[in-house]
Amino acid sequence: MTIDEQLELLRRGTTEIISEEDLKTKLQSGRPLRVKLGVDPTAAHVTLGWAVVLRKLRDFQKLGHTACLIIGDFTAMIGDPSGKSKTRKQLTREEVQANVDAVSEQFYKILDPEKTEIYFNKDWLGKMNFEDVIRLCSRYTVARIMERDDFTKRFTNHEPIAMHEILYPLCQGMDSVEINADVELGGTDQKFNNLVGRTLMSQYEQEPQIVMLCPLLVGTDGTEKMSQSLGNYVSIIDEPNDMFGKTMSIPDSLIANWFELCTDVPMDEVGAMLADGKNPRDAKIRLAKEIVALYHDQDAADAAEQYFIDTFSKRQQPVDAEEVSIPDQLVEDGEVSLAALIAGLDLAESNGKAKNLIKQGAVALDGEKVSDVGARYAVSDLFGKVLKVGKHQFRKLT
Repeated sequence: MTIDEQLELLRRGTTEIISEEDLKTKLQSGRPLRVKLGVDPTAAHVTLGWAVVLRKLRDFQKLGHTACLIIGDFTAMIGDPSGKSKTRKQLTREEVQANVDAVSEQFYKILDPEKTEIYFNKDWLGKMNFEDVIRLCSRYTVARIMERDDFTKRFTNHEPIAMHEILYPLCQGMDSVEINADVELGGTDQKFNNLVGRTLMSQYEQEPQIVMLCPLLVGTDGTEKMSQSLGNYVSIIDEPNDMFGKTMSIPDSLIANWFELCTDVPMDEVGAMLADGKNPRDAKIRLAKEIVALYHDQDAADAAEQYFIDTFSKRQQPVDAEEVSIPDQLVEDGEVSLAALIAGLDLAESNGKAKNLIKQGAVALDGEKVSDVGARYAVSDLFGKVLKVGKHQFRKLT
C-alpha cells in the first residue's frame, strides 16, 4: 500500500491524529512502529466499544507494525478518572487479576498474536518507590493537571478529587516512556492522558508519540457510551443469537456509525444501503451479520439471522434456545430465586439489575411475563422452560 492508502485505512474510525504529518513521516521511515494501547481490566468482557481501538490496533498490524498492548493491572487499582464526575471505586488485586484472566484470550479474537507484545504495567509502576513517585510528580504541574475538563468541573462544583486520581495520567504517561511508543491509541476521553505521555516522553529525551483518538461507541440504548456497568453493551464473546439480537435493537440513527466503527464494510456501500427510500432494517440485518461473522463465522451469522426472523418477525417462542443448567450454588431447599438465576446465567450484571428487569416487565417464562421481583421457583418446575430476558435473550433451562 502507498503511504496515502495506509493513511486512508488508519483514518477510518478516528476523530483526531496528533499529528497526521508526524504519523506520515513515521510511516515513510519504513520501520515497524510500536503502537501502544493501554487497557485497564475493570470488567470481564471485551465489548464492541472496547473493540473499536483494538480493531485500530489490528489495522496497524496489517501494515506490518507491532501492537504493544499494556494491561493496566496496576492502574486498574487506581481507576481512570476520565469523564467521571466522582471518584471511581478502587479494585483489589484479586478483582483485577480475575478480570485479566477473563479478557486475555478475548483480545486474540481481534489481534494477531504473532504481532502482539503484551505488557503489565505493574512490572514498572509496581516497582517505583516513594522517591520515584515524587520525582515523577515533579515533571508535571498542578496547573496543567487541572486543565483537565473533568477535574475542572469537579473542582468548580466543590466535588472531591482524590490525590491518586491526579497521579493516573502520569502513570499512563510512564507506560509510554517504558515501551518507547511511536503511537498511542485511545478513545476521545483519553486525549489528556495521551498528551501527558507526549510531555513525559520529551522529558525523558524520547521522540513524543503520535496520538490517535477514536470516538466512543454509543451503546444499544442509543444514548450512553457502551458500558458493562450500564448493561447497554454487546460482548465479543456473546452467543451469535444474542449478538445479532442486541445489534438489531439499536436505533436506526446509529447504523452508519456502528458500520464504521465495528466492521470493515466500505462506507460508500453503507451510504447506498441507507439511501433515501431504502429500508434501514435491511442495513441493520447486514450490520448484525457482519458483526457475528467477525467474532464467530459466516455460518453462525446466517443461522442467527434465521433465528431472529423466526423468533421475532414471526413472533415464535424459540424451541432451539441455548440450553443452560441451573447452577447448583443458587439452589436452596430445591428452589431458586429468579433474580439470582438471571444474574447467575450472566443475563444481567447483578441481582439488583435482574430485579430491575423484572420490574420493567422484561422477563418471561415460557411466554408469561414475571412481575414479582422476589419470585422463587421449584427447580423441578423450571426444567424445560424458556427464560426470556430483555428482547433478545432466551435460555432453555435444563
